Amino acid sequence: MYYLCNVLWRGMAFRDASRCEHNVKMKQKDTKISYFAAHITTIVSVTLVLIIVGVIAMISVCGAGVGRQVKEQIEISAIMKDSVANEQALALCEQLKSQSYVNTIDFISKEEAMQNWTRDTGENLEEIFGVNPLSPEISMTLKAEYTHADSISRIVSTLEANPLVEGVARQNSEEVVSTIDNIENLSIILAIIALALIVISFVLINNTVHLSIYSRRFTIHTMQLVGATNGFIRRPFIVGNMLSGVIAAVLASAILASVVQYIVSCEFPQLTQYMSWGNVGVIIIGLFLFGAAICSAAAWAATTKYLRRDYDQLFK
Repeated sequence: MYYLCNVLWRGMAFRDASRCEHNVKMKQKDTKISYFAAHITTIVSVTLVLIIVGVIAMISVCGAGVGRQVKEQIEISAIMKDSVANEQALALCEQLKSQSYVNTIDFISKEEAMQNWTRDTGENLEEIFGVNPLSPEISMTLKAEYTHADSISRIVSTLEANPLVEGVARQNSEEVVSTIDNIENLSIILAIIALALIVISFVLINNTVHLSIYSRRFTIHTMQLVGATNGFIRRPFIVGNMLSGVIAAVLASAILASVVQYIVSCEFPQLTQYMSWGNVGVIIIGLFLFGAAICSAAAWAATTKYLRRDYDQLFK
């Protein structure tokens, strides 16, 4: 009888131990799955945010390129006096070519001016007047840095003061200035949107990281009890979430690069005029830094929160 009771007791103890071990394994498995799922959620969230930020950055770069191209299309023409020979006008053209504000410059001789007039109007002024009444002309475009109204006025005044110049004609820049203002306003709006997205994304990512660390808050407290320093406890959380940010940056960069490659090769080949692959590379590097920084900051903030809590506060 005693032997039978002992066997039964041992069987029940073994069964309870097996159940306990099974429950521990299942709990550890669920913890691993939830931790992995939390990291997947973080990666997906950061990837979406980085894609939006990257698109805004690329639009801003293209807008800046378009604005620069529009500015550098503003044309100024210096018309020489009738007594000025082609050689004198050409010498002045070479002198102006060395100026810092000149983007492109063209010299139009008397003969070329007559050919252009005849082609545009169908009239031959030399046959009508017996002589070529047109004067040599120097046409130039300015660098984008010198296309502001005060800069253009100074350049025009300098040309008008030259004794060889009869007059200076400049392009009506009202439409150009309006286009530039619209581009600059769009850039400001995009910058504000990007800043708002950064703030919102930090809040969302912080919540996601907070949830992943929340499931390990008792582990953090246990490490404190055995004497682990705050830096030692933070390190795996910060490194893990930084890795999540880097992975998200890899995914976002691959998606953006693929979209840019498709647009350039199939839809808008002229896009390379405004945004080079060097600019895309700089944006991608920025995405890597931003993704790693924002995830690391969120992990640091969430870990610090639980490092400062007492044991009783961990249940709240």
